[in-house]
Amino acid sequence: MTIQWFPGHMAKAKREVAEKLKLVDFVIELVDARAPRSSQNPMLQSILQEKPKLIVLMKKDLADSQVTNEWIEHFKNEGIPAVAIEANQKQDVQKVVQKAKELGKEKIEKLKAKGIRPRASRAMIIGIPNVGKSTLINRLANKKMAKTGDKPGVTTKQQWIKVKKEFELLDTPGILWPKFEEEEVGYRLASIGTIKDQILPKEDVAAYVLDFLNHTYPDLLEERFGLQNVDDIMEVFASIGKKRGCLESGGQVNFDKVADIILQDLRTGKLGSISLERPDS
Repeated sequence: MTIQWFPGHMAKAKREVAEKLKLVDFVIELVDARAPRSSQNPMLQSILQEKPKLIVLMKKDLADSQVTNEWIEHFKNEGIPAVAIEANQKQDVQKVVQKAKELGKEKIEKLKAKGIRPRASRAMIIGIPNVGKSTLINRLANKKMAKTGDKPGVTTKQQWIKVKKEFELLDTPGILWPKFEEEEVGYRLASIGTIKDQILPKEDVAAYVLDFLNHTYPDLLEERFGLQNVDDIMEVFASIGKKRGCLESGGQVNFDKVADIILQDLRTGKLGSISLERPDS
């Protein structure tokens, strides 16, 4: 199954990214620490080409720290600096500032060598919807510059933001690509809330989460829901529904509400620290 969706504003944003790329010295790409590869937009990678890049793994508090370290090492081996952060932690935000300064240093040195007074280095910040871009920008600027929300598509236009005297940041809307060739990429992104819940059936996404947990984090599944075996997904939904009071008249379990519980528990970290993919998977 190929999952397709491509809202018009995302096509426009892609064109604008390509046009504005020549104005910046480097790119800061935000990915979700729970699914770093799946949350990288392949369409943008081709646009960025050889532009220097820093990868920021967002929401590290929700991901498996051991797996996150594997991803940082993976990107390092590819020649790309990477840092994992929780955007509400000042020391983590400072790590981004420091890495950005290091990336912008080369441009500043070239200007000095030409006898030109250095300007603030310029960066473009990119990422898929709901990755935490607006929250990070507000922390970097130390004031509310960008709208934030827990739904994809909050930022709808580009804007320049000054980060103290360190560098200037060009914000861009979250951009998804036209279609997910790999079905599992779509399910991973739907699980963490990147794709609007209307795009894929919530019950299917929740079933994907349960199956993944059963094979990868069975202890977390047992701890949260008291489950040891999820071979029969319908029985698992029924079990969770009864325990959580998701019952309709006649005692029938409301599977839609059960799916909401599973997905919200994953997205808020109540299920535990979970990574949905590893560099070697």
